[in-house]
Amino acid sequence: MLVELAAFNAAYATVKATLSAGRDIADCAAGIGKMMSAEADLKEKASKKKDSIWFALAGKDTNDFEEFMALETIRNQRAELLQTLQLYGRAGLKDDFLRFEAIQRKKRKDERAEIERQKEALIEKFVYGLIALILLAGFAGFIFFALKIKGVV
Repeated sequence: MLVELAAFNAAYATVKATLSAGRDIADCAAGIGKMMSAEADLKEKASKKKDSIWFALAGKDTNDFEEFMALETIRNQRAELLQTLQLYGRAGLKDDFLRFEAIQRKKRKDERAEIERQKEALIEKFVYGLIALILLAGFAGFIFFALKIKGVV
């Protein structure tokens, strides 16, 4: 969680410094992209951690306040970024950014779902292969013992 927050803060500092130097918002595209992915990663990890069965079974505290403060920091910096986009960008840039962000969020979700489907397909193929191997070994053992009983082997 701290890694994602540090990445978000570093990207935010880069964007803010670039804009303070009088550069265009387009020059901040990489930094804004890093902010978006760090925010998404932090929210995903916080959600996974909260929903994790291991924390429920072990009775461990998920340190909710630390997560809350990290997300609050990101929320404040994100609001400042949106304000900056509105003040220094072209007309409608903030709305375009929010639309783009929603599209990217959906795209990342679809990519994660596709990766999960691929993992499940790989596991399914592995299980089928393992079953086939066990059946083949069983059949070979049956043939061996049948031949041994007849005295061929």
